[in-house]
Amino acid sequence: MKKSLVATVALVAIAGAVIGFRACRGGTQTTYRFATVERGDVEQVVTATGTLDAVTDVKVGTQVSGIISELLADYNDKVQKGQVIARLDDTLLKIAVHEAQAQLVQTKSKLAQAKLDYERAQALQKQGVVAQGDLDQAHVTYDGAVADERLAEENLTKAERNLGYATIYAPISGTVVNRFVEPGQTVAASLSAPDLFEIADLSQMQILANIDESDVSQVHAGQPVRFTVQAYGDTEFTGTVRQLRLQSQTTENVVSYVAVVAVDRAEKELLPGMTATCEFIVATAQNVLLVPNAALRFRPTTEMLAELRQRHGTAGHPSSEAPATGERATAPGARTNAGSNPGAAAGGGRGAAAPGGPGAAAGARSFPPALWYLDAKGELQRARIAVGLTDGQRTEVSGPDVHEGLQIILGVVSGGGATTSNPFQPQSSNGPRRPGGIF
Repeated sequence: MKKSLVATVALVAIAGAVIGFRACRGGTQTTYRFATVERGDVEQVVTATGTLDAVTDVKVGTQVSGIISELLADYNDKVQKGQVIARLDDTLLKIAVHEAQAQLVQTKSKLAQAKLDYERAQALQKQGVVAQGDLDQAHVTYDGAVADERLAEENLTKAERNLGYATIYAPISGTVVNRFVEPGQTVAASLSAPDLFEIADLSQMQILANIDESDVSQVHAGQPVRFTVQAYGDTEFTGTVRQLRLQSQTTENVVSYVAVVAVDRAEKELLPGMTATCEFIVATAQNVLLVPNAALRFRPTTEMLAELRQRHGTAGHPSSEAPATGERATAPGARTNAGSNPGAAAGGGRGAAAPGGPGAAAGARSFPPALWYLDAKGELQRARIAVGLTDGQRTEVSGPDVHEGLQIILGVVSGGGATTSNPFQPQSSNGPRRPGGIF
C-alpha cells in the first residue's frame, strides 16, 4: 500500500510538472506582429467611374431627301466649320427651283393684268359707265394677284433653300468620329433628319462620372480630380469638377448622381468612350504620422489585459484598461474611400473582425482609439490617440505617446504558430516577429 501510494504521488507530481512545463513553454512562444509608425502624406478620396466624352459633339444630318452623290469626309478626318463634307443629288431640287421661278413669272403677269383691270374700272366708274359692283370685283381680283405674287416669291425662296441644303457643311471644327452613310445611299428626311456624320471637338473633353449617393455630399464644383484610363495603364490625368447634376439615376436599386469633370489635359490620346477611373480628392494631410489600419483594429487578449491590470493595479473591469472585441476604434468623422463600407473604416466598425482572437477581452462599450506597443522594458503599453484622414490602408494618428519609428502591435501569434489575427487583414512586413516580453 505504501509503495502504491508513493507511486501515485510520483505520477501526479510528474504530470503536474509536464503540464506546468507545457504551459510555460506555450507562453514563451506567444509572439506579436509589428508595424512601424511612419511619417508621410495621406489623401481622402471618393472613387467613381465614368465615360470620357467630347464637350462639343454634333451629329450632322440633312433636311432634304435625296441620294448621296458625293462624300468629302471620312472617319478621323479633321474638318473646319463651313467646310463641304457631302453633297446630295440636286436634280429634282433644281427642277423645283425652276418651277418656282416660272410660277413667280406667271403670277407677276396676272398681277399686272389685274392691276390694269382695276385701274380701268376706276376710270369708267367715275364716268358712270361701270357699276360699283364691277369695280369691287376688279379690286378683289387685284388683291388676290398681289397675294399670289408674294406666295410665289416665298415658294421660290423655299426651293432655293432646299437646293442649298443639298450641300452639307461642317457645323463645327473638329474630327469626324463616325460616318453613317455611303455614296449612292438614299436618305429620306421626313419626321426627323437622318444622320450623316458625327463630328466632335476632341480638344475639349469631359467625364460623366457616377457618384454614389453616400458620397455625393463630398463632391462639389471646382474639386480637383485624378483619373486613369485602361489604355494608358498607370498614367494619371487631371481634371476639375465642373458640375454636379441634381438629377438622380437609379440602377438596380442603386442611386447615383452624375458629376461632370472637365479634363485639363485634353491630349489627343484621350478618346471618346474610354472608361475613366476617377479619384475625387476630398482632403489631404501632409507630413503626418501614419499607421496601418490593422493596428487600429487590434484587440488585446485576456492575458494581455491581466498583465496590464496587474502592472497598473487596476482590478476593475477589463474595459477600464483596454477596448473590447467588436468596439469601434475610429473617431467621429473618419471616413474611407468612396464605394467602401463605411463600417470598415480605419479603426474597424460593424462586422469588423477582431484580431485579438478567441482570448480577446469581452465587452461592448465604446472607447477612445488606441495603439498597443512594447516599451523599452518589453512591457505592454497602450497609447491613446486621435485619428484623422484615412485612404483605406493607412490612417493619420496623433497622440503624446506616438512618434515616428514606434513599433506598434498588429496582431498576436499564439503558441504553435497559429495566428489569431484576421486572415483578411493586410499583413505587414515592417517589423520582425518578436517574442512576448522582449523588445
